[in-house]
Amino acid sequence: MLAADPGASIASIAAEAGVDRRTVYRRFASREDLLAAIYEARLSAIEHAITDARLREAPVAVALHRYVENIITVNRTWPVDLARMLADESVHARRDTAIEEVDTFLRRATDEGLLRPGLPEGWASALLPQLMHLVSRQLPELSAGRAADVVVDTLLNGLGAS
Repeated sequence: MLAADPGASIASIAAEAGVDRRTVYRRFASREDLLAAIYEARLSAIEHAITDARLREAPVAVALHRYVENIITVNRTWPVDLARMLADESVHARRDTAIEEVDTFLRRATDEGLLRPGLPEGWASALLPQLMHLVSRQLPELSAGRAADVVVDTLLNGLGAS
């Protein structure tokens, strides 16, 4: 609901969840506290997705697919307004750590020949999250595994016929 309407009220969130707004207020003192809890849950899920993918030790192709599949699941489970989430200062340090871990992995993927060298600095790091976001939203009928297949194939092979 918050992804579709970032300004949704506690009352409408409670109604969507099928509970009274007082129930929500018993757990969260304010709308900001609710958003902070959602951001915390999403960040924890991202950190778990990175750990589970074993980006430092798994074979690079396996780690890439596992990471993408995990993040697609996170995107679908926690579809929050990322711009609003990133405006929260407490999110930045943890997110920066996660980004650095993925960037290090993408450099490893290039060094091991999975990604083409010579691309502009940061191009794969910028493109991968966009592809995962698109498939999460545009192809909801695909399982996370199949959606990861599409993302990884697009990242590695592009859309060209050659």
